[in-house]
This record gives sequence, C-alpha cells and structure tokens, in this order.
Amino acid sequence: MSEHANTHILRGPALEGLDQYNSVTDVFHSAVKRFANKPAFTCMGKTITFAELDRLSADFAAWLQHETDLVPGDRIAIQLPNVLQFPVAVFGALRAGLVVVNTNPLYTEREMAHQFKDSNAKAILILANMADKLEKVLDKTEIKHVMVTQLADLHDVPKRWLINAVVKHVKKMVPAYSLPSAVSFRDVLKKGASLSHNEVSRTMDDLAALQYTGGTTGLPKGAMLTHRNLVANMLQARAAIGEHLTDGEELVVAPLPVYHIYTFTVNCLFLMETGNHSLLITNPRDLPSFVKELKGLPFTGFIGLNTLFNALCNRDDFKQLDFSKLKLTISGGMALTKAAAQRWEETTGCPIAEGYGLTETSPIVSFNPTNAIQLGTIGKPVAGTSVKVIDADGNDVAMGEPGELCVQGPQVMKGYWQRDDETRNSIDENGWFHTGDIAVLQDDGYIKIVDRKKDMILVSGFNVYPNEVEDVVAAHPDILEAAAVGVPDEDAGEAIKLFVVSKNSELDAETLRQWCKKELTGYKVPKFVEFRDELPKTNVGKVLRRQLRDEETNNA
Repeated sequence: MSEHANTHILRGPALEGLDQYNSVTDVFHSAVKRFANKPAFTCMGKTITFAELDRLSADFAAWLQHETDLVPGDRIAIQLPNVLQFPVAVFGALRAGLVVVNTNPLYTEREMAHQFKDSNAKAILILANMADKLEKVLDKTEIKHVMVTQLADLHDVPKRWLINAVVKHVKKMVPAYSLPSAVSFRDVLKKGASLSHNEVSRTMDDLAALQYTGGTTGLPKGAMLTHRNLVANMLQARAAIGEHLTDGEELVVAPLPVYHIYTFTVNCLFLMETGNHSLLITNPRDLPSFVKELKGLPFTGFIGLNTLFNALCNRDDFKQLDFSKLKLTISGGMALTKAAAQRWEETTGCPIAEGYGLTETSPIVSFNPTNAIQLGTIGKPVAGTSVKVIDADGNDVAMGEPGELCVQGPQVMKGYWQRDDETRNSIDENGWFHTGDIAVLQDDGYIKIVDRKKDMILVSGFNVYPNEVEDVVAAHPDILEAAAVGVPDEDAGEAIKLFVVSKNSELDAETLRQWCKKELTGYKVPKFVEFRDELPKTNVGKVLRRQLRDEETNNA
C-alpha cells in the first residue's frame, strides 16, 4: 500500500543520540566507566557494581573466545531466571560478538528443543534446576558447549554454599542430570580470568538478540533484534522516562523475568545506560519472600504488570512497606485496569505510567508521560516512532476510529528468524509493522488499545472487546482478577463468558451481571460467569485468554 498525504499518523518527537554508539557493547563500555563504583544489580542480598559487571563479563567473553570454537554471529542460549549470572552472561556474550537467545527457564522439553533447533544455538548457559530437561533434548540440537550454573553461584561463601545446598538437597529443586561435557559457570569465570578478552567490533546492523515471541498463533518465532533496535529503544526509554530519574542514584525493583523483552530492555539496557541499580527478584510468585526482600529498601522505581499490582495491593505486609521514595511505577505486558491503577496509587502514593510494546519492537512503542498520565491509554509514541491504524483492507483509518495499530521506527525488528514469509506478512514495504492489536488514535496524541484482533468477541454482529468488559468487572470491590472470552452461542454466534477470581465467597454470578449492566450496553454483559481459584497465566503473569477459550471449545 502506498503512503498517502492524508495519512492519519501520530509521531513521537525526534530521537537524539542514536549515532553516538556503534553497538550495545559501546553503551556498556561507556556506562561501566562512568558508574564503576555504583551498584548495578542486586539479587538475594548480593550486589555487584558496574566495575564487577565489567570484569566478570570480560572473563566470560574471554572463555567463550579461547575455550570454544564460537565465532561472532553464533547464537548462545541463556536460560536463567532473575539471577546475577544473567547480566554477566548477556554482556559477556555480546562482548564476544555472539547473538543472545533469551530462553524461558520454565520451558518444557518440547519448547526448549524447538527454540534451540530453530535458533541454531551452538552454546547454552543453563540453570542446574532445568539441566535434566536439556539432557533429554541435547542430541536434537546443534549445541556443543554447555555451561551450568547454580542459583547462588555469584554469591560469597558461606551464603553461596548454603543457598545452593538448600535448593538442591532440602527443596529438591535440582533433578539429577548427566551432561558429561558441561562446564560449571564458576569454572568458566575462573578460567576466563586468566585469559585475555579481545574486543569484537559489531555494527548497529548486526544481530544482538533473537527474542522469541510467545507463540500465540503457533510455534514461537525468533524476532531478530539488531544492536540498532536495542540501542534505539534504550534511548527511547531514556527520552520517555529519564527526566524523572537521576543517573546513578535510582533503585528499581525488577520482579518480571529478565529473559522477557520488557525487563531485558528496561533493566539490562536503559537502567544500565543510566547507571542505575536493579533489584532482581528471582521468584516473584513467592509473594511473602518478595515483600520481605523489599522491606527497608529505599526503592525509587517499580516495574510490573496488572496481575502483580493486584496481588501485592491485596497483602497487608506490602501495604506496610515504606513507599516514601517511590517516584516511578511502570506497567506493561498486558492491559492495566483502572481498578488496579487506583489501588496501587492509594497503597503506594505513586501513580502507574502504562506503556505499550511488543517483542518485535524491542519492545517500547508508546508511553504515558509521567506528568500527564491518562489512565486507560498506552500514552504517546516514543521518540522516533510513528503509529497509524488501518482497516481490514489496509486503508488508513481516521482519528478516533478503531483499526489495526501499525508501527514504524528504529526499534522495529529486522524480521523473523528464518521466516521470510512471516516477515513480509508483518512488515510492509514501507517499514510499517502490523501489530495485530486494535487501537484508537486520539486527537490529543494518546493511543488507546481496544484489544487483540483475535480476542475480539462478535455478539450478534457487534464487536465486543474483552478489555472493556474486564475493566468494568475489575472495578467491583470483590474481584481480584477477571478474563472475558467468546464462546459459541446458537442465538448470537458468540456469547461472552467471564472467568473471575473473587475474594468474597458469597458473590454470585447474577450480582456480577447486574454490576456489568450498570456500566455496559446489553450485548456486552457476560452471559456466563465462572468463578475460579486462579486464572491460567503466562510465565510473565499475563492472563491466558486463549487457554480459557480452548478449554471451552474442548468441553463443548
């Protein structure tokens, strides 16, 4: 489709500074010099400074260069939760010129085998807890170099011994495995320290990471993110958020997984570039331990998503924390409900600024200006970014009308790894990435996501967007979580079924439907309501509407 002069496009401000760097490693070298003695990452009570991150990542890079046959451009899988080894490994791999393949540590053997084969990974750093799964799929992959790490490998003794022993022998969290050629991460670093690291020159157009999408429409695909994509998004984050932060002075809580593009870019790149301190939470699902870890810490930033905000605000121990220093809370990953945002602000005194992004856009596309948050929107396009909406035929849609959101900017991926057809289907000839999300562009420059195309429910010919229904239901004082999906209906084609988690066992379906009737047009009111103890979620904490839909289909 050719560009038209009358295209309704929202554009962010100009992006500055992209030409000052040649790669992500360039950014890293600048930051570790500027902030050498400042804390970089803390996990389970252990902190490493930027100088230590520099030294340890150089040791890892040296080992990769001298003790393996890996060459620049080869892929290395990193399958770790939020531990100190993660940033060390990522920056070490990039310094050796490798392409990082971030891998979910909760993957099944089937998912691991697919990602390792698809990416042609030749090396892996894996947590011992899931090494038994690797043993079963290793011969189906091209992986030749295996490094295994235990949870507390970068802690000092005796704490390292204690944590690793408890995890393995008391909690029985490390199943037996046999990987004869594997090398321990501690041995890798020890050997690397005696070797010289040779700087590898990479360009902005070289691949930095293969970031796999969640695979909601089939097998996960690897989004090819270049050094330019990641550096651009880091600078876009700085332009959107940076004015409210002081370089080298912030402590930001990172409970979401660092292998996910959201935390990867914000914590490993943006906060690294600004010299700030990330608190890595290894297991945010263990809420009592999570809250205990926050106790007494003067955290100034918090990165989360809707389900986590809800869960924390429901806890008395969380409400008793000191939030006097908290000045920035960012939400992403899923739609933020007004009820969750209001509860968080009432509890902490800090408003939530919601942003929007995708794996394919490194990820940030838009962000709410922290001094002008508009709840219910995903903010305005970040610097250097243009957005528009189109109809089903690819025609531009006017401001205020819903259509598929398309994004253009330096953070848009190079394409899908080894999937040229899918790349052509998602990025048109003018460089617009078609997100699959339905959005409305407002006259004031803000963007509102209406829903995913595939999640839309068609009731008697009327489009119903689950987010709208869920937002209304979430505002009910007894509701903790809600998800709306479409189920087959003889009369209306589709009917709305609502799944809820309630904190009041007395609440019934009819009461909830009456609540909805006050706020929603008749065809948007759920026909069916099912109460559950919990809703299925992704490893990032996003509610899986698709799984709920599939369950209904299979039970029909």
